Amino acid sequence: MELRTKVELPVGQYEIRHADKLMLWGSCFAENIGEKLDAYKFTCDVNPFGILYNPLSIAEGIAQLYRGKRYTDADLRYDRGQWFSLMHHGSFSSPDKAVCLEAINRRMEAGEEHLKQADWLLFTWGTARVYEWCEDGNIVGNCHKLPERLFTRRLLEVEEIVSVYTSMLGELKRMNPHLKILFTVSPIRHVRDGMHGNQVSKATLLLAADCLCRRLSYCHYFPSYEIMMDELRDYRFYADDMFHPTPLAVNYIWECFSDTAFSADTRIVMKQWDEIRRGLAHRPFDATSEAYRSFLSQILLKIERLKEKLPYLDAEKEIKLCRAILKK
Repeated sequence: MELRTKVELPVGQYEIRHADKLMLWGSCFAENIGEKLDAYKFTCDVNPFGILYNPLSIAEGIAQLYRGKRYTDADLRYDRGQWFSLMHHGSFSSPDKAVCLEAINRRMEAGEEHLKQADWLLFTWGTARVYEWCEDGNIVGNCHKLPERLFTRRLLEVEEIVSVYTSMLGELKRMNPHLKILFTVSPIRHVRDGMHGNQVSKATLLLAADCLCRRLSYCHYFPSYEIMMDELRDYRFYADDMFHPTPLAVNYIWECFSDTAFSADTRIVMKQWDEIRRGLAHRPFDATSEAYRSFLSQILLKIERLKEKLPYLDAEKEIKLCRAILKK
């Protein structure tokens, strides 16, 4: 007897290869999936502006990258001893203006380069509610806990999102014809406006993503939100705040994503790297013993053989680690 409703996965509708260059944008759930991809040695860039929750801030971030924008003093604000950008996460903030600008521009330069080469953009939209800066009406990426009177808060319209993304994605496709897009809606609940308000916001995102996938053949959808709401509806899959998914829930959604997006060949590579990763994580009783040195030599050999098969694989850190230990 099946005691839960299973979400139908779009298996076979798209394929992400291990050699593909990926770029992830969006909420903290995008960071969760990005960590998984990075652990399996996919080439990916996650959130060049830091976490962004709404679709239009993400679109603005991408537009700034492909237009080659660099930040200057005029783009920063100062409050409570910190310089910051209204488009960037607080992790870029600093009491030193030069340090803040250097961190922002270094990250944007790397993001611009990755965007030009990306095979896939993965968007995880969190909310359809945005904050507009009252001085100019621009939608911000982060409020930095400034007083609410400085912002106007509103709910985006479905067609507003669709219009912005249709234009932006068209421009990206002209720059990069092989680019493909994957949308998903974050399973993290935003409850400031109550549970009904959260559902209205998520519904707006779902309708916008559905419309874009129907209009544009290179756009696809993965049901993260639906898996959390229907398959993992029990509160044991939520963290203590009752809004964020637990690591167990994230792992389950990741497994669903892997079954959907990765070919058998890609999963073989992932399995091979997982064996290497587990080996490197092993803590021996005696790191100077011949048995451990032999064990580490075999791991190094596996890495070098895998890199011969997959020249794009960035395993220099692991190779250097093995060699450094073996030289002791």
